[in-house]
Amino acid sequence: VKALTWDDGAYPARLKEIYDAPPLLYIRGSLAPEDEWSMAVVGTRRPTIYGREVAEGIAGDLARSGVTIVSGLARGIDAVAHRSALDAGGRTIAVFACGLDIVYPAENLRLAQAILERGALVSDYPLGTRPKAEHFPRRNRIMSGMSLGTLVVEAGQDSGALITARLALEQNREVFA
Repeated sequence: VKALTWDDGAYPARLKEIYDAPPLLYIRGSLAPEDEWSMAVVGTRRPTIYGREVAEGIAGDLARSGVTIVSGLARGIDAVAHRSALDAGGRTIAVFACGLDIVYPAENLRLAQAILERGALVSDYPLGTRPKAEHFPRRNRIMSGMSLGTLVVEAGQDSGALITARLALEQNREVFA
């Protein structure tokens, strides 16, 4: 795990632009210059077949076009977006709501390991930090903040995906649904 500060050249430039950019980011894997061309893809943890197909298609097409897919490694749309980017030969970044030594949900451990080969795991929480409900909205600001825009695929009215969309709008980023 590497720690990056605002002053580090590898710290995501777009993320520095948001009003509450984390002063310290923990990284496993690698960030690359091409990650500046990134799109956050978020949505429900219980997608419909249609939602899953839409997320697979768009995330895969974006990845094949050289766009890095950013998401939160949650079950559902997040996991579909990460997997589709990898299957398309692209890069993907998973932003954690806990320390990078804790994969949450645990069912996505293999996916997290695959992401390390062509992307990164990112968090602003130190190692050993357990996931808590209040960590997820803070995590979402990083996903939208390091991306050109946010794509929402199926989201409930009080969902984290809509929190991410609101944060993206506050950060002057594009939002797609």
